[in-house]
Amino acid sequence: MSDPPTPRRILLVDCDQFFVQVARLEDPEGAGRAALLIVGGSASGRGVVTSASYECRAFGVRSAMPTGKALRLCPNAMVVGVSRSACSARSRAVREVLQDLAPVVQAASIDEFYLDLTGTERLFRGEPLEETAERIRREVHERSAIRVSIGGGTNRLVAKLATRRAKPNGVHVVPSGGEAAFLAEHELADIPGVGPTLAGELRGRGLRRVPDLLAVEREWLVRWFGERRAEWLRRRALGVGSDEVNPRDPRKSISAERTFSRDIDDDDELERRMLKLTVGVARQLRSEGLQARTLGVKLRDGDFTTRSRSHTFPEPVELDSTLFPVARELLADLRRQRRTGARLIGVGLSNLAERDDGRQLALFDGGETFESERLRDLHRTMDGVRDRFGPDALLPGRIVGDREGRSLDGRDVDEGEGRMRDDDERSAR
Repeated sequence: MSDPPTPRRILLVDCDQFFVQVARLEDPEGAGRAALLIVGGSASGRGVVTSASYECRAFGVRSAMPTGKALRLCPNAMVVGVSRSACSARSRAVREVLQDLAPVVQAASIDEFYLDLTGTERLFRGEPLEETAERIRREVHERSAIRVSIGGGTNRLVAKLATRRAKPNGVHVVPSGGEAAFLAEHELADIPGVGPTLAGELRGRGLRRVPDLLAVEREWLVRWFGERRAEWLRRRALGVGSDEVNPRDPRKSISAERTFSRDIDDDDELERRMLKLTVGVARQLRSEGLQARTLGVKLRDGDFTTRSRSHTFPEPVELDSTLFPVARELLADLRRQRRTGARLIGVGLSNLAERDDGRQLALFDGGETFESERLRDLHRTMDGVRDRFGPDALLPGRIVGDREGRSLDGRDVDEGEGRMRDDDERSAR
């Protein structure tokens, strides 16, 4: 008779209030001295909150909240921006430490990393997972200056919820066999993947806490929510989730948005701002060894009406010179449909895949490749120059002088890059 399988040892390393930490590290004499700190938006109230210090959160400030509302809740807060390049550099520093400490590391987002330590018990001489997590937490801070919280368990779902218990700057590990009891302490809305709509449906059936759902016959859950979603809910309520940590799992998307200090109605100026964003996301794409098939453009008008368009290329691409002409046409199409001042523009890349340098490039009309390898090599060389001399080196002439994360007048708001969403956070819709 074979022995039962060894329980997985999964940790989730979550950088506490990551953007706030980066802002303080980048500006120790300014943001570093402010207890009440909001990252994202501007002091005039434009834009949205990317992150807020714990002191601000005590006033009800939350991420994705309009900055104007955040300032009404916490009027003494300092509002700052933080550059994408600084956040990426700090994120890479954390990941490099983790890769030295764990055999399998997967970035779930710019500030979250899953570790699989299964099979390392002998390597760590029987050290309990709590002690391993605490040692990792201390070393990440010592080597990267970023404080993290760590949750642990036998799968990613439990590790995710345990991390919330660990915050701030702590460790919480759920022992094998304790998953169901741990989940029973939670509201259904706490489960990753249970969004506001599903949570509202559950409340409408009188189901608020995990034990409420488990007390209902499966037949009734199927009647109310359908076979697939009912099974998904029951498994999550019992603490069953994916235990796969895949270090090669690619980022799902890369995006950047810019909220303007004042509405812009000039097409040339909007194109220039779009070029700035496109150059940034394309460079990020190449730095991660990725290529994209789909380009999306978002436009938010002054009355908060948000519209978007997308285009899928016949093969994966990575060059600014390929992406920007399409982004410009998508933006022009949105502008033709509605002529009014724009409050925000955004550009995003999705349908991503790892770059395959050995792949034969597709041929199109006239026998030309869609992106020549010569042009790709040139762009990567330019990226190397920017890495060495700063992000403002070798920029297109239209945006020279437009510094990272700011407009020429220094008041626009860089909303930063989009986050990858974990598989465990997708409900069975």
